[in-house]
Amino acid sequence: MRRVICLLLVAALLIQPGVATADQGSISRNIRGWTILSDSDAGADEVIASAKRYRINHLQLSHDVVHDLREVRDPRRQAQVNRLTDLAHTSGIREVAAWDHALYNLAYYPAEFRTGPNGTIDLDNPAFWEWFKADYRQMLDLVPDVDSIILTFVETGARVENQHSTRLKTAEEKLAHLVDQVASVIDERGMLLYLRTFGYYPAEMERTIGAIDRVRNQRIRVMAKAQPHDFFLTHPIDVTVPRIKRPVLIEYDTAGEYNGQGKIANAFVAEHADRLRHYRKLPNVIGYVARTDRYDESRIVNTPTEINLFALKRASEGASNSRIYFEFAARKYGLPAAPHVARALARSPEIITSTLYTLGSNSANHSRLDYDPYCSSYHRSVSGKWVDPPETFVRHGVNKRFHYWIDVANHLAPPHCKTDGVLRREAGYVLDRGWVTPGNLMTQEYLDHLNIEKNHGVNLAKASLRDVERVRKFLRPNDYTQLKSYFERTVLTAELHRAVAKAYFGYRIYVQQPSTELARSIWDGLDEAQAVAARVRAYPAPPTGEWNWVIDAAQADLYLKRISEGWDRYSNIKVPRPVFVGTGR
Repeated sequence: MRRVICLLLVAALLIQPGVATADQGSISRNIRGWTILSDSDAGADEVIASAKRYRINHLQLSHDVVHDLREVRDPRRQAQVNRLTDLAHTSGIREVAAWDHALYNLAYYPAEFRTGPNGTIDLDNPAFWEWFKADYRQMLDLVPDVDSIILTFVETGARVENQHSTRLKTAEEKLAHLVDQVASVIDERGMLLYLRTFGYYPAEMERTIGAIDRVRNQRIRVMAKAQPHDFFLTHPIDVTVPRIKRPVLIEYDTAGEYNGQGKIANAFVAEHADRLRHYRKLPNVIGYVARTDRYDESRIVNTPTEINLFALKRASEGASNSRIYFEFAARKYGLPAAPHVARALARSPEIITSTLYTLGSNSANHSRLDYDPYCSSYHRSVSGKWVDPPETFVRHGVNKRFHYWIDVANHLAPPHCKTDGVLRREAGYVLDRGWVTPGNLMTQEYLDHLNIEKNHGVNLAKASLRDVERVRKFLRPNDYTQLKSYFERTVLTAELHRAVAKAYFGYRIYVQQPSTELARSIWDGLDEAQAVAARVRAYPAPPTGEWNWVIDAAQADLYLKRISEGWDRYSNIKVPRPVFVGTGR
């Protein structure tokens, strides 16, 4: 009897949920969307073919397909947008949206309208807006079957808030007026318009919300990221969403722009499912849209990272996080292998936050190894901007609470990142309160913390690889090869970060107070980094995308050169290789 019950349970788990059931509510309250960023036709076809089993009813074409609507004047772009729109519609996807940004670069607009101070556009000139709307109509004529526009109206080329007007007094009024002009053309065609929110810091988000409040057109919707600013695992939820007095679509980065881009352990079930459970309780939230790639051939469908798309679907249907991991592993890799594969995937968040993050703060440049000179890790991307109090508890073997600014940023930040102007502009209170102070404040205590953390990431990555190897006999050859490569790349990435972090942050201490013991530690890191880099170069490269995984090996070479030959940023101080006596080295 127990065997029968288990078989019935397994059968229930393996049935594709929701395929034969009707939609729960109309599309306006139950949007299930994906976004294609890459201009790979084969990749887009594969994504659209996969959409049916997820009951996707909304598809966005963005970035390398169409980032600015003006790009559809290029015959190749126009043909691709129209082909994908038709393919999506015939595949059962009701709504296809194209991205746009407004305003474009200032030079795009005729000189006759750039009569404001310093060549700015005169927004009070009615002729400009007539030209603007006519231009928009012409662009829409080239992609007649697109249903919606996703409009970024902040952080654009010629920022409308910087243009001239005596009638529109504030940035919010200028932004709202621009949106209403676009909306008037959208309304003519019975299309939908979504406004993307964005802000580098809370005051910018407040300005964006203020502008949306001033938009007159009541048909406009909003698209907000699942976290403020950008897609970091340590960022909180976006607390501005409940204040938006319009239907809101929540955008998720299931492809991991800052978190591995699908090339390494990127199964973030809780990251996506928990956020979705929060947002779907809000009365103004109408659904979700998830990114399916990070350019080129980096799409996550038919890879282990597809679990993030699965997480959004199943969480919206009531499944728990543990069930999502097991169901995905069972469906994709078979029931006998499922427990081990699920466990391997479930370590992803802790692996990545120990590897691409350092003491609770992202320390990777769009997933790339880059501790210095990339400054955003130490000011713009610090989660402490969005958390009050700005504290985090770091486990990973460290098991300590840190203040994002006083402890983490102040000690880890290179000196030049404290004075480049970004921190003053985006979080000036941090400087005013003395939370971040000038100079190189790296210490042995913090080096010990990060060494523990990076080593923790390596150990977890190896444990996940062992889990996959244990169930090889239960896996199809192609599945085993895919999973093994996925976690072998994870191990190599974690080892490379561990080695380079040990050398770089150790060097930051050495330039203040050189010692033979520290030099040995630095060279241990450099030597390990070179050995791992050689293995990275020899390893089969993953699919292309924004993050070129192999390039991290060259980054390791760069740190070797800087530290061994002298780095001008640190007074050209060299770390000579210590002479080892009686050790055979």
